[in-house]
Amino acid sequence: MCCTAQKNYQETTPIRCRHDARMMSTSATIEGIYRSESRRVFATLIRLLGDFDLAEEALQDAFKAAMEQWPRDGIPDKPVPWLVSAGRFKAIDGIRRRARFTAYDEVAESIEAIADDSQAPDDDREHVEDDRLRLIFTCCHPSLAPDAQIALTLREVCGLSTEEIAHAFLTPAPTLAQRIVRAKAKIRDARIPYQVPGRDALPARLHTVLRVIYLVFNEGYSASSGETLTRHDLSQEAIRLTRLLLELLPESEVMSLLALMLLHESRRIARSTTAGDLVPLDEQDRTLWNAEYIAEGSALVERALSSGRFGTYGLQAAISAVHADARHADATDWAQIVGLYDALLRLEPTPVIELNRAVAVAMHQGPDAGLVLVDGLIAGGQLQNYHLAHAAQADLHRRLGHVAEARAAYGRALALTQQEPERRFLHRRLAGLAEQ
Repeated sequence: MCCTAQKNYQETTPIRCRHDARMMSTSATIEGIYRSESRRVFATLIRLLGDFDLAEEALQDAFKAAMEQWPRDGIPDKPVPWLVSAGRFKAIDGIRRRARFTAYDEVAESIEAIADDSQAPDDDREHVEDDRLRLIFTCCHPSLAPDAQIALTLREVCGLSTEEIAHAFLTPAPTLAQRIVRAKAKIRDARIPYQVPGRDALPARLHTVLRVIYLVFNEGYSASSGETLTRHDLSQEAIRLTRLLLELLPESEVMSLLALMLLHESRRIARSTTAGDLVPLDEQDRTLWNAEYIAEGSALVERALSSGRFGTYGLQAAISAVHADARHADATDWAQIVGLYDALLRLEPTPVIELNRAVAVAMHQGPDAGLVLVDGLIAGGQLQNYHLAHAAQADLHRRLGHVAEARAAYGRALALTQQEPERRFLHRRLAGLAEQ
């Protein structure tokens, strides 16, 4: 290498390295924004564009534009409005490109509606009727089938993949994908409005919305499958949405659902080890429980129960509050919990609630009493494919010293479990049987 060339190489290499490092840093930032904000951007794009598929295409175009421009121009102070504006203008460009196949008046009307600046996002304002809340009410519209409402909300509001939702609800992925496609078509063809319903219609729509939000929380609090026990982003999103809903409609069941989620979420850190292994409730370090969440959740439970208009979420939250009150596992008031489950069963007589009550009876009256109830539930057939029922049966046999029966029940639970931390926990319990 000649002296001049060597000098040029030495001068330009550090500049190029700094440029590459900046590119990598910006790309990482964009990826982080995509994970945390893409569903918010998507929800606003649906409001602006009025179409799920067009909004999805605009979302991808917006992030593609960010990958091209932000490394050169810098990351904007307010990335979300930038992305929404970029997606909106990309959609307008797409409509113009397709103009030769469409009547002029229709194209002009579409462009005028999308380009209306009064509908553009304002990141400095707090809106109770948040775009994601609007999207939830759209996905939970009563004209859609209940299973389609849940699938569409998890896919479009929370960003779960079709495969993840299919695993969560034990449905073949192609079947679930068709369900989502049909739901989108129904929203488009029936012109279902993208809005939070008026106060007169809101209570009637509330039950489904609360149920869907709670399902989102449950998927975040205890992932249905995969390598990790929890998905913090989903549970936090469910809590955030419920806070918004409580501002909009301060009803006792909204209050109760928020309380229930906060009390559950207070135990998140204690539920797994640093290696990601599951820690059962009676073995958790309760000093790790989030005291602020417990205080807020307990206060909400008291307000909801004192109103006299509480329902299933209020009773479930009350059960969680009893657990939260116990400084250690042995101090748990299991008699009160059994009584609360009795009341809950009168409102919602489901096999899963019966199973939870059976476990509480086992803690209050002994494993023999609980095992009779669990055996009867499994023999009835409704919980035959529910891994937690077999896990509970196995645990009660283990506590009674029934090694062979426990081993068989753990095997059945393992065959049905798709979450790796739960599988490792069950394997540890199985291994422990050999020591008895």
